[in-house]
Amino acid sequence: MRLTARFWVDAYLGRLRLHDIPAFVTAHGDDTGGAVLVKLNTLDGMARAFTRGFDLETGDRIWTELAQGPEPEIDALIRRQQGFDPDLWVIEVEDRAGRHLLDGEGL
Repeated sequence: MRLTARFWVDAYLGRLRLHDIPAFVTAHGDDTGGAVLVKLNTLDGMARAFTRGFDLETGDRIWTELAQGPEPEIDALIRRQQGFDPDLWVIEVEDRAGRHLLDGEGL
């Protein structure tokens, strides 16, 4: 069964809430087929952006770091990605400790 983007986003936000990690949908993409980009804001002027792709050896879906750096640079990168993909979901996670939970089971 293929999970929709909306279902995945809702599940991810729920998981973050269970760990008291604030997160917000800053761009609502296509409910069924939109890609998801996660921005981790560490609240110190720095940020990281993650995207989901495939592990070429196993074929599994994995999260990879797209970029890291000053938050304005990551925001600019996200705007460029949105220019390429208007169906893109963007979730901003705010955590000083750098937790994003993307390495958890089922994500």
